[in-house]
Parts: sequence; structure tokens; C-alpha cells
Amino acid sequence: MKTMTFLLVIAVAAVVPADVALALDGSESPQSNGKTPHRIPRVACDIRVDGVLDESIWKDALVMGVNNEVRPGDNVPAPVETDMLLAYDDECFYIAFRAYDPDPSQIRARLCDRDRMWDDEWVVIGIDTYNDQRGGFEFACNPFGIQGDTASGVHGNGNSWDAIWDSAGRITEWGYVVEMAIPFSSLRFQRTEGDQVWGVDAVRSYPRDVRHHISLYERDRDNNCYYCQMEKLVGFAGVSPGNSIEIDPTISAIASQERDPFPAGDFAGADDEYDVGATARWGVTPNVTVSGALNPDFSQVEADAFQLDVNRRYAISYEEKRPFFLEGGGIFGSYFYSRSIADPAWGVKLNGKEGPSAFGFLVARDELTNVIVPGTQQAWLASLDMESTASVARYRHDVGDNSVVELAYNGREGDGFHNRFGALRGDFWLTDSVNFDGAIITSRTKYHRDIVEAFGQPADEIEGEYYHASLGRYTSGLDVYANYTDCSDGFRDELGFFQQKDFRHTEVGAGHTWQTDASSWWTMLNFGGCYTVEETRDGEPLTKGANFWANYAGPKELEVDLTGWTGTTNWAGEEFRTWEVGYGAAMWPTGDLFTRLNGEFAESVDYGNVRLGTKLRVSPYFMWKIGRHISTAFDHNYERFDVDGKRLYTAHISYLRAIYQFSPRAFVRAIVQYRNDNLNPALYPDGFPSEAERFASQLLFSYKINPQTVFFLGYSDLHEGVDEIALTQSERTFFAKLGYALTL
Repeated sequence: MKTMTFLLVIAVAAVVPADVALALDGSESPQSNGKTPHRIPRVACDIRVDGVLDESIWKDALVMGVNNEVRPGDNVPAPVETDMLLAYDDECFYIAFRAYDPDPSQIRARLCDRDRMWDDEWVVIGIDTYNDQRGGFEFACNPFGIQGDTASGVHGNGNSWDAIWDSAGRITEWGYVVEMAIPFSSLRFQRTEGDQVWGVDAVRSYPRDVRHHISLYERDRDNNCYYCQMEKLVGFAGVSPGNSIEIDPTISAIASQERDPFPAGDFAGADDEYDVGATARWGVTPNVTVSGALNPDFSQVEADAFQLDVNRRYAISYEEKRPFFLEGGGIFGSYFYSRSIADPAWGVKLNGKEGPSAFGFLVARDELTNVIVPGTQQAWLASLDMESTASVARYRHDVGDNSVVELAYNGREGDGFHNRFGALRGDFWLTDSVNFDGAIITSRTKYHRDIVEAFGQPADEIEGEYYHASLGRYTSGLDVYANYTDCSDGFRDELGFFQQKDFRHTEVGAGHTWQTDASSWWTMLNFGGCYTVEETRDGEPLTKGANFWANYAGPKELEVDLTGWTGTTNWAGEEFRTWEVGYGAAMWPTGDLFTRLNGEFAESVDYGNVRLGTKLRVSPYFMWKIGRHISTAFDHNYERFDVDGKRLYTAHISYLRAIYQFSPRAFVRAIVQYRNDNLNPALYPDGFPSEAERFASQLLFSYKINPQTVFFLGYSDLHEGVDEIALTQSERTFFAKLGYALTL
């Protein structure tokens, strides 16, 4: 361990430029990209966010032109004009867009739920409120003012992050206008008495024959630091998030019934729940937040889609949508899979950023302990009906312009079992295009006796280590990279989505990208490949071979992807020659219809029976937007596997969704799913079912004033069938939920 740490330090010292290395002692980089900051005016005027820019503040606002196309054109004049207007007062940051269009009848805009407007036209403002060039917030609207928001860096992990803010939009005879008011209580920013400097960008997405992305400034495609290239705003002196206290009480009721016994029994009340809970958030300072939850609302109203898991070696991950984990979730992102905390009774979280230092602490009491037991070539999922305490800690320090050093800890403690994980990670941009990423991790684990007995794990405490290093050069044209990972047999991370142990992985690869403007039959071409070698720590081979890929983008937003693999796969002591060809194509034939087709054809391993077979997968998808209010989607997955000319299994999954959006706040949604697995019992061990079916439906009414002030009312059911048992309803559930965001 000491040797590896020493080698990592020497490697970093050898390649990090002097100005970056000096910043390791805690000195701060000036975070200046040579651009002259634009002064944003403070205004004093009542404003009504209605998409009509008739208040006096808009006459005094800073006006910035968003007129530079960055995709598909490379810093060329935009086909349409856009203005962004900015101002602020003591409580809010105000933004407006005037998006001009030569033919407003072609504007692509529909009513939809928040964060569902990315298929439309939209405008977005991105702000780096810390001016640290490592992350920020984005607030977007389509022409009707439907909201979308994201957070990156220490603030959050993409589109799942939600804030409370106001917006409106309307289509005019010359284009459309969007108006936004973002309370400072919804942001995190520097703690300072005087003026602040924020990074700022704006993008207009303008879909016609191709989708044009139009930016506030020219982009340097050889500079991988997006936030380093932002324009700068100066102002915001004395702004404060106020009390910044948000309390979100919830009431939920679930009445479910199960057929007992299945399939001939009658329905009986299986579980009736009435829960009252609350989640609270307090902005202690502009840059430090405390969050807590008692009997928190972690109910899900999205119908988790069926996924193909026949002949799969590893568990399937699901997106995090629970508000408690999303607030400031970016600081916890590395090595932490929050859905491993399945059913918390309470949770407390502290996160913030002060100068070059960011930190986060999370503790939660989990009433259900889910465990992924890793293996060298496959993993198993187990659940323990007992409590455990999960704790997560992070410290991240900015280095130079956009590099970071991070310390991480994950811990899970329960009656007779524990897992403790510690990591040191460095992510260094040595130049604008050269990156080095390295990590050293250790763990100590003692399994519960049930896991020991069920999965043959050691009864005593085990120790393990994990090392990773990657080096790459990423430019507008040629990309080259190499990475190496070394994981011991005893390494575990029960709070991360960690599924493999005892392996060494080495990979080298390169790719090249070409881009041109919208007038060509193509707008982007990319070709590349890599070679990988994976083996156990004792040198036993696992996989070895080459991957390739090719990507195309063109008119009608057409995208075509082709991937491939050829090499050897070792499984259960045998070596197999395997190959795979994958394909994908997606396009908008019209502004209302989206189509996609994915699939693969491969010669791969039947893992359950240790033999070679041929796999075919075909996955078509259609989405049709009907007018302003209706959206429909159909998705189908078909997969079959043949062994020695005989069908091993055939699997079908169908998904149909229809939504009627009454207004920006209300919709009704219906989802039906069907799954059929047809297996050949002659090619499986005795007792394996030959056919299994599942049919699920959900009907949901949603009224949403903001992400936390919501009302849901719904019904769902499940039908099951296996072998001689016909498809029969096995359970049904009625549910309701009321949530309210109280801000102080």
C-alpha cells in the first residue's frame, strides 16, 4: 500500500505542471480566463413572471447576444438571433430570452412535465456561482416556459436535481420569449461582502433539419474545461439566500392487495400504509447546507421499466430520484450509489464549499440492508431484513484551474457486520486537453452470517485494495487514452455499485472526430477502437480482445452508431472465442415523430450452462407527440439465444406509455408493460420454468406546482403467469401522495 501511494505521488509530481503543483499547498488559482466581466445591474421593481417583458427592469437589464453556433457548425454565425437579458434584486436572479424566428409556425414546443422538454426547442442559462470552473447550475425553458434544471460538480448529478423557481414563456409573431426568476435561496454561491464574479453561458437549441446549438461565446474544442471558457458576470454584492429554510412535509397512503394463495386464492389486504414524514433543508450560509429527514418520503411514482436480465452476470442500476439524496449530491458522486440505502428511517446531511475546499457528510439509518456480493465474473444481490447505519464523507480540494484532489469514506455498520471504505483520488488536467486520473482505495469488511452461509463468503474480517490510473489526451480531432485498474479479492464497497473483485484491467484506445456545418450530408463522423486485457490477480485470463466504434450524425437529427468486439472470454475455467456487433440509429423524421432502433448480434457465452451460443437482440422505439397536449411512446425489446442450432430462450419486453398534459402543472399518464420469457427446459437444469409472463399497468394523475408541492393519485397492478398457470392478476395497489414545500 505504501509503495503504491509513493508511486502515485511520484507520477503526479512528474507530470503536473509547476503552477498546478504549487496549488497543492492550498494556494488558490485566480480563476481568470482573460475575459472582461460584464456588470449585471441591481434593480428595484416588482416583476410578474408571465412571459411579457413590460416591466422597467428589462429596460435596464444587461443584454448579451447569443449568436454563435457551436454545433454542428464550429463557431459560425447562428441562423437566428437571440438576446439574453440579465438583472437581479435582493431576492432573485432575473433572466429573459428573446428568441427570434423567421417562421414561428415551425417552433417545436409542447406542454409537458418539468424536465421533459429537452426534445423541444429550448433556451438555457448556465452559471458557475463559485467561479471555480468545476461545476454549476443550469436553468432551461421551452417556448411555453416548461422548466428543466440540472446541477453539476459539487452541486448535483445532472437532470435529477430540482430547484424551486418561476418561469413563463409565450410564442409571438416574431419568435418566442422566456422569462425566469431564480431565488437566491435556490442557489449556492460564494460568501463575500463585496462583488462576486460568476461564470455564465447561454445556449439556444434550434431544431429544424438539424438541431443547431447556439452559444453565448465561441468554444475552443481543444479545451476540455467547459466552465473555464464561460463569460464572466460581476455584481451580486450583498445578495443572500435569506433564511433559506425549506420544510417539505408529505402524507402518503398506499392500499395494496395480493392474491393468496396464488393463483387460485382471493385478494386479501397485504399492506395498508399511511405515512407522515418530512424533509428539511437549511442554508446555514450561502455556501453551506444542512438537510435532514424523518420518516422521509422516498415513494416512487415512476413505473420502473422491466429490463432484460436473462443470462446477465451483474445487477442492474436505477436512477436516483429521491429528493434527500439529490440536494448537493455531486459531492458524494464518486464511489457512492445512493440507492444502496434502500429504506431509511431518518437521514442527516451536511454539504458546502468554502474557497477551494468542498465537503459533504451523510448519515442514514436504513431499515433494509441491500448487499451486492461481488465476484470475479458475476455478482449477486441479497437483502437483509435488518437495520444498518450508512455513513458517507467527502472532502474535495481544487487544484489549479480545474483539477481536484478528493478524500472519500463510505461506511456501513450493523449487528455483527460492517464495511468500511477509504479512498484518495486525484483528477488532474495537465493541459487543456491532457488528463490524468488516479485513485488508491482500501476496504475492510465483515459479512453478516446470513451472507456468509448463503454466498460462501469469509466469516472473518477481510481486507482489500483497489488501484486505478488513466491518462488521456482529448481534442477536437484525435483522442488517445490508456487506463489500468487493479482490484484485490478482498475489496468491497457496499455503498457503491461495486460488482467485481480480483481482477486486473488494462486498456488502450484512440479515436478521431470530424465535424462540419449543417449544409452537408453529415455533420459529425467519429471512428475509434481500443484493446483490452483483463485477468485475475493470479494471472488467469478473463477477457482479451479489441473493440471498435463508428458514429455518424446528419440531417433530420439522424444519428447512427456501430460498435464491435472480437476476442476471447474465459468462463468457469473454459476459454471461448466471442464476438459482437452492435448497432443503433435514431432520427426525427418529422418534428412530432422520433424513431430509434438498437440491437446486437453476437456469439457469446451461455453463463448458466458454460457453453457458446448465438445471441440476437432487436429494440425498436417510437415516440409520437400529438399536438400540444398528447405524448405517446412504444418500446420493445426482443432477445433470443441459440445453442447448437436449438433455441435456448426467447425474451420479449413491451412498454407503452400515453400522457395527456392538461397544463404545465397537471397531467394524466397510463403505462402498460408486458414481459415474456420462453425457455427451453431441455437445455436448462431440471425444474427450471419453461415460460414466465408478467403484465403490469399504472394509471397516474399528477398535479405539481413545484418539485416538492405535489399531489399524486394512482393505481397499479401486476399479472403473472408461469408454465401451466395462465396470466393472472397477482397484486393491485391504490396510492395517493400530498407534498408541500414550505419556504421560510
